[in-house]
Amino acid sequence: MSRFNSSEAGWNLIFGAWFVTLIATFGSLFFSEIMKFPPCVLCWYQRICMYPLVLLFLAGMFPLDKRVWRYSLPLALFGWLIALYHNLLHYGIVPESASPCVQGVPCSTVYINWAGFITIPILSLFSFSIILILLTLFLKRIKNEK
Repeated sequence: MSRFNSSEAGWNLIFGAWFVTLIATFGSLFFSEIMKFPPCVLCWYQRICMYPLVLLFLAGMFPLDKRVWRYSLPLALFGWLIALYHNLLHYGIVPESASPCVQGVPCSTVYINWAGFITIPILSLFSFSIILILLTLFLKRIKNEK
């Protein structure tokens, strides 16, 4: 017998996704507002996908809305694709000439480099990946209930 019922487990998954979006949102605001790192165009697009997820997941938890994945999955997937492209650009796999950052801050600018590979774009990709994994688990749980 499972320790959690299905509804509790689903709520925990959405809470986890909300927590990741909250940390990612505060992290991006910390880098731009406290550390004064100006965001590039791709960073802005990723923020456009991440910031609304905080509110969507919060609204989906009280009470648990089993349709929350319908509203959040497109944003998370689109944000993940932008983050993937940003990382490919950042690590030189995609040439700088394919960058949408033509004015202002170049998309290849490295502000942080922790442990030799952790950059702001990789943090974004990691956050969106966790959110997509949690949403996939939530969706599987919903389908198993039927």
